Amino acid sequence: MTPLDFTTLRCFVAVCDSGSIVQAAQRLHTVPSALSKRLAQLSEDMGTPLLQRHRHGMKPTPAGETLLEHARGLLQNAERLTRDMAAYAQGVRGLVRVLASASAMAESLADDVAWFLQHPAHADIELDLEERVSADVIRGLLEGTASLGICWDAVDTRHLITHPYRCDHLAVVVPPHHPLAFDAHPADLWFADALAYDQVSMPAHTAVQVMLHREAARLGQSLRTRITVANFEAALRVVRAGLAIALVPQEVANQYPQHELVVRPLQDAWAKRQFIIVHPPYISAPAQLLVAHLTQIGH
Repeated sequence: MTPLDFTTLRCFVAVCDSGSIVQAAQRLHTVPSALSKRLAQLSEDMGTPLLQRHRHGMKPTPAGETLLEHARGLLQNAERLTRDMAAYAQGVRGLVRVLASASAMAESLADDVAWFLQHPAHADIELDLEERVSADVIRGLLEGTASLGICWDAVDTRHLITHPYRCDHLAVVVPPHHPLAFDAHPADLWFADALAYDQVSMPAHTAVQVMLHREAARLGQSLRTRITVANFEAALRVVRAGLAIALVPQEVANQYPQHELVVRPLQDAWAKRQFIIVHPPYISAPAQLLVAHLTQIGH
């Protein structure tokens, strides 16, 4: 089998994305005949058809779908490698890529990282922060796309190394006129108390939303979702507008003016969450420095 080259993989991905050899050739600044020849050779090297023609253009075969998945990963890793080496060429002595959950990003991680980077000894370290759901944080680490991950400790960390980071506490956030905001309501607020009201929710795959659906089902109830938004900031805007209540980390809600929102922590034991730092067994010296910093301030 002829060794794969990145140019051929880029051609294959471009045809799969556009569904057209002509359009892919235009995007890659080549001619369709050259692209067709390269793809035909790729199918011959693989020993199986990779593309098939349909009424609306070219689509990958089942074998092509598998190759497409691998090709995207290889090309992404190649681009990251190029960027990392360019960083070193420009004088950056350490590049640490971090994947973090939405809660960690919205709470204290940005401030903690900024504190780390302000230290004179870390002047030559560059950080790349990317938001992912907790399961994708672990997947990214296992696939080698990042050095460190910050996520909820409820995920399966496989054979990765873990360290405790910070904790947060889920709370019910309501507008000042809402019944749950009044002192007449019991001082200890439980998740069951919030289930009677319309809620603004995060996407279903996020850690917070998965946990809320699970706990509601355990109580034999379901969430009354009125609107779904992409992040905590949008959720709190909906609450300020009086459209629904939100269940978000208290640490996020407290960043907003208290006269606009009433924040009441949940008393349920599961509402307190532990976040962890996750990484493979072997990481770079700059990544080790960041782990030590985050572990220390997280206690």
